[in-house]
Amino acid sequence: MKLKKRILVAPLDWGIGHASRCIPVINALIKEGYEVVIAADNRPLHLLKNEFPKLLAIRFAGVQISYSKFFPMSISMILQLPKLFYGIKKENNLLKHIINEYSIDAVISDNRYGLYTNNIPSIFITHQINIQSHILQKYIRKINYNLINKFSQCWILDDKTNSLSGILSKQKYQLTNSKYIGPLSRLEKFQSTIKYEFMGLISGPEPQRTILEKGLINAFLKRKEKSLIVLGKPELNFKKTKNNITIVSHMKATDLNKAMLQSRLIICRPGYSSIMDLAKLNKKAFFIPTPGQTEQEYLGKYFLNQRICYMQQQKNFDFELALKKNKNFSGFKDIVFNTVKWKQLFKIFNNEN
Repeated sequence: MKLKKRILVAPLDWGIGHASRCIPVINALIKEGYEVVIAADNRPLHLLKNEFPKLLAIRFAGVQISYSKFFPMSISMILQLPKLFYGIKKENNLLKHIINEYSIDAVISDNRYGLYTNNIPSIFITHQINIQSHILQKYIRKINYNLINKFSQCWILDDKTNSLSGILSKQKYQLTNSKYIGPLSRLEKFQSTIKYEFMGLISGPEPQRTILEKGLINAFLKRKEKSLIVLGKPELNFKKTKNNITIVSHMKATDLNKAMLQSRLIICRPGYSSIMDLAKLNKKAFFIPTPGQTEQEYLGKYFLNQRICYMQQQKNFDFELALKKNKNFSGFKDIVFNTVKWKQLFKIFNNEN
C-alpha cells in the first residue's frame, strides 16, 4: 500500500540546465516526505540518476529538435512548430500511461509542455514567460501562454520586482495561476580559496557545444594559469590533465559547487540556470551565448549593459580581449536569494490553495 504521495518530476532534455535546477525541487520534495519519480531522457536522465541513485528513474523521451546550420535558432524552431505540437500531444498521451502505471499523484514539468492533466495537479516550471524571437514574437508568446494555462499552476523562477531574467519573466498576458517563487539554484555559497584562475562550463547543442569546448581549451593552453573545464557530459566519467588544464566530463552538484567557488572567473553560456548558479555564488563570469539562441543572446546583452558580465559572440571569441574588458565588470554580487516557501507551494498536492 502506497503511504507517500508520489510526484513525477520531468525536466526538458534540451541541455542539462532544466535538470540541474530540478535538483533543489527534488530535495525539497524528499524533505517534505514525498516520493519522487524522475522522468527524463538523454543527459538530464544521466544527471538526475547520478544525483539521486536511489530514486526511481524512467526514460521519458521528449521532442527531438534539430538545429539548422543556416538559420538562427528561433527561425529553426518556428519551422519545426508542427513537429513540436505533435511531440506535445505525444508527450501528453504517454503521460496518461505513466500516471496509471506508476500511481502518480502530481506532476512537476520543467518546460515540458505536454505534461499537463486535469486528473491530478500539474505544475509547469519556467523562467521564460516572455519568449524572445526574431520573427512572429507575439504569435509565439500567445502559444506559450495558451500551453502554460493548461497546467494547474505555473511556478516562475524569478522575483516579480527584483528580476534576474529581465523581461523574460514579465507577463505580457495573464497567466491563470502563476506564482513567482524566486530564482532557484542547487548550489550554496561558503568560504573557499581560489584554486583555478579560469573555469569553463561547456553546454549547448552540437556542433556549438564542441566549438566552445575547443575554443576554451586552445585559449587556456595559451595561458600559464591553472584552469578547469567541465564538459557537461554526465553520461561519461573521466578526468584528465592537459598542461595547465584539468578537464572533467561531469561534476555532481556538491563537487561543482566547490569548484565554482574555487574559480576566479567562469566562462559559460548565459543560460538562465547557469545565471542563477552564478548569482547564488556571487561569482564573476564571461558569457558566450549559443549562436542564434535568442534567450541567451538577450541575457548576455542584459548583463553586459548592466556592467555585470562581459559577453562576446562565439564567432568573435577573443579570450585575451575578454580578459581586458572583463576587468571593468562587477560580476554577480550582493544578490540574496529568498528562501522558497516549499510547504506553501506543495499544498496543491493535498488539494489545498
